[in-house]
Amino acid sequence: MELAELIGLRPVPCGGLLVALTRRCPMSCAHCSTGSSPTAAGAPDPARLLGFIGSFGPQDRPEVVMLTGGEPLLLPELAARAARLARARGSRVALLSGMFFARGGRVPDRIMRTVTALDHFSASLDVHHEREVPRADVLRALRAVLDAGVPASIHLTGSGPDDPYLAEAVADVHRAFGPGMPMLVNEVRPVGRGTGLARATPAGPDGTSVTPCALAAWPVVTFDGTVAACCNQWTVDRRPVPPHLRLGHIAEDDWQTVRARSLGSPVLRMLRAVGPQRMHARYGTGPAPAGYCRSCHALADRPEVLAGAARDAGGRVGAVLDRLSTDQQLAAGPAALVRRMGCARYAHLVESTGERKPAAADPHAGAHPAADAREAAPPAAVASLTAEERSRR
Repeated sequence: MELAELIGLRPVPCGGLLVALTRRCPMSCAHCSTGSSPTAAGAPDPARLLGFIGSFGPQDRPEVVMLTGGEPLLLPELAARAARLARARGSRVALLSGMFFARGGRVPDRIMRTVTALDHFSASLDVHHEREVPRADVLRALRAVLDAGVPASIHLTGSGPDDPYLAEAVADVHRAFGPGMPMLVNEVRPVGRGTGLARATPAGPDGTSVTPCALAAWPVVTFDGTVAACCNQWTVDRRPVPPHLRLGHIAEDDWQTVRARSLGSPVLRMLRAVGPQRMHARYGTGPAPAGYCRSCHALADRPEVLAGAARDAGGRVGAVLDRLSTDQQLAAGPAALVRRMGCARYAHLVESTGERKPAAADPHAGAHPAADAREAAPPAAVASLTAEERSRR
């Protein structure tokens, strides 16, 4: 599974599931939006999490499960179990790592066993991570991942489109891998520890334009097992989660229940189709709060807006509206989504433009001992896939 396909699925309601395995991270980067650290507390109960993933059905499973954190590879065995279980249900699995393990450019066997259970591996890279793990080590570790047969990508973060770090890092990645290494480039956001490092989020549209929210498409299993409708950090961290953004809890609800709530919610349908500020403008009796995400959270206190959404987006009409908006975003492609939500100047890099450059001669390069494990997927996982899905793997 390549990055462009992963990002391309982002607007699809319940096309994916985000799972935060832990809030802990061995690094304490200054820009971290989640506030993760070596001592951060919070993680879903492993048995309940695996039970939730095990509730995927053959017809309603998410197409992709994205394992995140904190640092998900602090729990490599749990990550591997979750990945194998999801794949056995027909889902594909991706994981995003801060690459704490890559010092020296090596991938420890324990980590590689988890990596080879994945369909995609993403490495997070930015100036703050590089203070703890050198870029050269990250790129060498990524080469080992590729040699193990696992598609990979890089998530780059900078201060903005003119950040010289981004230009230099992109050039370095191209020297190492050629244009075949896809990259998702984002900007530091004023959230969590990044608040003092980033410029204020723009107020966003004034409500006269339609601005669909793709973040309201994929449910998120948060640090305490609550399932939220959005991965915005305010939503993930806030307790209680605003009622219109709470889909359930893995201790009480299975995937089918969460999926039905997400797909059937008139408010989420309208958020996915037109965005929160357009909802305020259409149904509200007062101005929307400044900021795209703030205006969404404010919906909890705007009963007239919720009532308008229920009236216009309930039943079959709402389902059609949801589908039309999704189809439009899918037709626009993954780069268009990144231009809107990431760093527009580098949006084209989400799609690879050629073959990856083969590894240079290096005494430490070559296949990892665990590389062959990539082909040892459980027979049930392969048997549950359609021929079309197998052709994409």
